[in-house]
Amino acid sequence: MTNISMTVNGRKVSRDVPDETLLSDFLREHLRLTGTHVGCDTTQCGACVVQVDGAAVKSCSALAVALDGAEVTTIEGLANGGDLHPMQKAFNDNHGLQCGFCTPGMIMAGVDLVERAKAAGASLSEADIRAGLEGNICRCTGYHNIVKSVQQAAQEM
Repeated sequence: MTNISMTVNGRKVSRDVPDETLLSDFLREHLRLTGTHVGCDTTQCGACVVQVDGAAVKSCSALAVALDGAEVTTIEGLANGGDLHPMQKAFNDNHGLQCGFCTPGMIMAGVDLVERAKAAGASLSEADIRAGLEGNICRCTGYHNIVKSVQQAAQEM
């Protein structure tokens, strides 16, 4: 067991965890933040994407002990009180979801994609968005409304 401390959604947390605990398990089982979904356990689907120190990370492939001291943002930490984050609002406005299982990871990956493009002073084409979300799988949609959602959010972020 190792004691780890990190900031999750702006709140300091500390827990004793087995060394092999994945970040996804730490968030879901230890902190009860169940918005982070685990769909494959092999980093293929992207349902588990969170932000670690401002960058998108597939939490099913990151050990919690390796992130001691990190700042983590989950889907639960995006909204500002009752105000949805622009990416959350865009997914709602454009029906960028069907069953919703992949949605938290898509939103977190979309936020990262837009923030990186803005930092580089670049705009995002439809092809850029599709390529940027390549590591996230949706089994329900044709991705069209997901791309529209990211495009709308990019305008508002």
